Parts: sequence; structure tokens; C-alpha cells
Amino acid sequence: MFVVFIHGPAASGKYTIGRRLSDLSGLPLFHNHLAVDAANALFDFGTPAFNALRASIWRCAFTEAAQAQRSFIFTFHPEASVAPSLIADLVALVESAGGTVHFIALHCAPAIVLERLGQASRKGLGKLTDPELYRTIDAQGGFDFPALPSPLVQIDTGLMGADAAAAKIAAALH
Repeated sequence: MFVVFIHGPAASGKYTIGRRLSDLSGLPLFHNHLAVDAANALFDFGTPAFNALRASIWRCAFTEAAQAQRSFIFTFHPEASVAPSLIADLVALVESAGGTVHFIALHCAPAIVLERLGQASRKGLGKLTDPELYRTIDAQGGFDFPALPSPLVQIDTGLMGADAAAAKIAAALH
């Protein structure tokens, strides 16, 4: 059992690459916004109740998948409303069931992030789409997060398209 843990900033291609990797590998995609949207249905983003519910959803998903020996793809946007210890907890849940977490780091130039924020596909998924709001959150430290474990693969999505990125990840997993 393993988890492909794709992480990177907003608009770096986590969902798109995760979807393409899912198509290539047959692994299900448990993307970040499934938990974010569920928690946001009840609580405002970033409030203690929102953060607790989102963390509970992630823990539950990782626990059930690990117990069922179900590999999957997970996407994550490192940001300040997530307790850094939660990542270690999720990894421990997988490892306690004999599984492995493969971290995949996506990055791209800030100018590309700002350009991509307004894409129609982001609006349809309820994602952050306002470049000015993004800049404000960033300036206030909203995207600050400790370094994640060493990645199996690092991809600059400003230089590599989603299909090639998914193929590179798939190759690294085998």
C-alpha cells in the first residue's frame, strides 16, 4: 500500500497532474478540496472548527485506506491553517499498516501561479482564483509551512506539462 502525496502551491497543477496520474495508474485521487469543501460547508475556512474537521477527514481517509491496503493519490497545498504535525500523523497511519508515502513536490514561478489563478477550471472547483487575495494571503504568511519530507520527484510545472509530469511520477513509482 502506498500514497502518492502531491504537494505544491496554489495553481501549481496538483489536481490536474493527480487526475492524469489517476488515469495512468488506476489509483483513486483524494484531492485536497474534497475535505476543504466538506469542512467549508459547515465552517469558515481557517477557523478552529474548520481546521479540526478537515484534519479529521484526512485522518479518517488515510486510516481507512491504510487498513484496507488501498493505495491512492493525495494532493496538498502547504499552508498555515494546517498543523504541521498532521503530516507526520498521516505518514504514521500509512506506515503503521506497512505502507509508504511517496512525496511529490510541484513548483513553478510565482508569475505562473498568478497567471493560472484565473483559469476557468479553478473557478469550477471552488479554488482560490483572485491574484490580489493570493498576494495578500502570501504577504501575511498564510502559505508558510515547514519543509515536507524529501520528495521522490520534483517537478517544475512551468516547464513540464501535466501529461509529462504524470508520466514522470508513474515511472518513478515503478
